Amino acid sequence: FASLADVSISEDIPVEGEITVPVGAHSPEEDFSTLDEPVKDTIMRDLKAVGKKFVHVMYPKKSSALLRDWDLWGPLVLCVSLALMLQGGSADSKDDGGPQFAEVFVIIWFGAVVITLNSKLLGGTISFFQSLCVLGYCVMPLTVAMLVCRLVLLVGAGTVSFIVRLIVVVAMFGWSTLASTAFLADSQPPNRKALVVYPIFLFYFVISWMILTFTPQ
Repeated sequence: FASLADVSISEDIPVEGEITVPVGAHSPEEDFSTLDEPVKDTIMRDLKAVGKKFVHVMYPKKSSALLRDWDLWGPLVLCVSLALMLQGGSADSKDDGGPQFAEVFVIIWFGAVVITLNSKLLGGTISFFQSLCVLGYCVMPLTVAMLVCRLVLLVGAGTVSFIVRLIVVVAMFGWSTLASTAFLADSQPPNRKALVVYPIFLFYFVISWMILTFTPQ
């Protein structure tokens, strides 16, 4: 670097300017933090996010809407609602005509975890909680089917009632399966999609069977 010592800048050449980094306009939203947000606004924002996910399940299509901002609030509400309706309305009775609350809860969450692990082992690119989110939200059609079946059982438990419940449960079973596969299809290798869809089919089939065979006493 000794040769650099002879380098000089002529006094006729002005050296001017500012050593600054240009930045865009500073908006007030950049200073916004959820820590400063009122609790009411936080709850309403989360409820709107859950509602949008329900809408995406009702109109399933290949979309990443359920995957970008995953949450487990919706699946938890659906799981608890379905378990309460399958309980038969009596938490203290052992002969209530339906499975116990804990059984339904374990079947749904354990089944979702197994399907998620199977998807990851087969090379799926979706994360663990994203898969749980999709599988949980897609239980919504079956929860609606359970509600309809309970209303039908209030009228009677004859052959006509069973046929109506069968049609509703089969339709909602297909809806749940198609909705979940629509969201999870793109995250799987093309040659292994069938190995991922089959456990999903069994998962929703077990839940559908529990709904169809439910007869409160």
